[in-house]
Amino acid sequence: YRRCQQLSQQNRLLFAEVRERKQAEEALQQAEVKYRRIFENATEGIFQTSYDGQYISVNPALASIYGYASPGDLVHSIIDVGKGLYVQPQRRAELIVYLEQFDHIEGSESEVYRKDGSKIWISETIRKVYDESANFQYYEGIVHDITEQRRMEMELRQQRQQADRLLVNILPYQIANRLKNGARSIAENYDEVTVLFADLVQFTAASGQMEAKELVNLLNEVFSTFDHLAEKYGLEKIKTIGDAYMAAAGLPTPRADHVDAVAAMALEMQSAIQQFKRPDGQPFQLRIGISTGPVIAGVIGVRKFAYDLWGDTVNLASRMESTGVPERIQVTSEVCERLHYRYHLEPRGTIFVKGRGNLETYWLVSRKHAL
Repeated sequence: YRRCQQLSQQNRLLFAEVRERKQAEEALQQAEVKYRRIFENATEGIFQTSYDGQYISVNPALASIYGYASPGDLVHSIIDVGKGLYVQPQRRAELIVYLEQFDHIEGSESEVYRKDGSKIWISETIRKVYDESANFQYYEGIVHDITEQRRMEMELRQQRQQADRLLVNILPYQIANRLKNGARSIAENYDEVTVLFADLVQFTAASGQMEAKELVNLLNEVFSTFDHLAEKYGLEKIKTIGDAYMAAAGLPTPRADHVDAVAAMALEMQSAIQQFKRPDGQPFQLRIGISTGPVIAGVIGVRKFAYDLWGDTVNLASRMESTGVPERIQVTSEVCERLHYRYHLEPRGTIFVKGRGNLETYWLVSRKHAL
C-alpha cells in the first residue's frame, strides 16, 4: 500500500512537471511569436551581426531603409557590413572598438550606402549580447534613417552662417559677436582713433548724365575698391553716405599705428580713384579729410542697426573733407604732429571751421622714403 502511495505521489509530481514544462514552452512560443511580430512590423531597422561583420538577421524595415527588396536580399548582398555598408571604410572598426570597451552605443551617426549606391545618414543604437555564461554571442541594434534630419540641420547651419556673414558685413566682427551673444546695448569710449571722410567731387552733377544702373554699378565699384583698401590697411569701414565714404582706425580693437594706417589708405585712395572715369572721360576726383582723437562708438537702431561714431573728432574729420580741395588730403595739426616724421606734409594755413573757429591745417602729400 505504501509503495502504491509513493508511485502515485511520483506520478502527480511528474504530471505537474510535464504541465509546467508545457506551459513554459507555450509561454516561450508566445513570446517568440510576439517578438517575431514586433521584429517583422517594427518601423525601425533591427539587426543582429556576428563579430566579423556578417548579418545574422535583419527585419523588413532595415531592408527598406537600405533599399533592398527583402531581408534575405540584404543579408545575401552585404557579406561584410564594414566593407559593404559604411561610406567610411573604418567606421565599423571604430564602432567595434567602442563596443569592446563599453558594450553599448546609443545614437551613433554614420553615412551608409543604399543598394542603388546613393548615400543616407543613419543613427544606430548597438549592444553586445552574451549568453548565460557571459560568452559573447553577437551584436544587435536598432537603426533610424536620419537623412532628412541631417539635411534640415545642414540647411539651418548654412542659413546661420549666411546670417553671420551678413552681420559681419554690417558690423565689426567683435561687435557682431557681442550682439549674437545677447548684448542689448553697445556704447564705448575710445581715446585714440583716427577718422577719414572721402567725397567724390561733383558726383551729383555727373550722376545726372548716367543711367540708374550705371550709377549704382559705378558707386559699387568705387566703394568696393575702398573696402579692399580698408581691409588691406586694417581700417574699419563705418558707412557710406550717398557718394561719401567713412572709415576709421583704432577701433573696435585699439592699435598704436592708427594714424599711419589711415594716412596710407588715404594716399592709395587718391591713386585708386584715377581708374574711374566721369561721363566726359575725365577721372573722378576725391576730397579727403582726416582727424584724430577720442570718439564714442556704438550700435544704434533695432531693425536696420548700424555701428556709428560720434564726437568732435568725427565732426572735425568731416570738416576737413568739406573744406578741402579736389585731389588733396586735408589733415588737422594733431594728425600732422603724428605723421611728419614719416610723411611729407605741407601747411595749408589757417581756415575757418564751423564750431571750432580758425584752425591750422595741413596737406598730406606722400610717404617719405626710408633711407
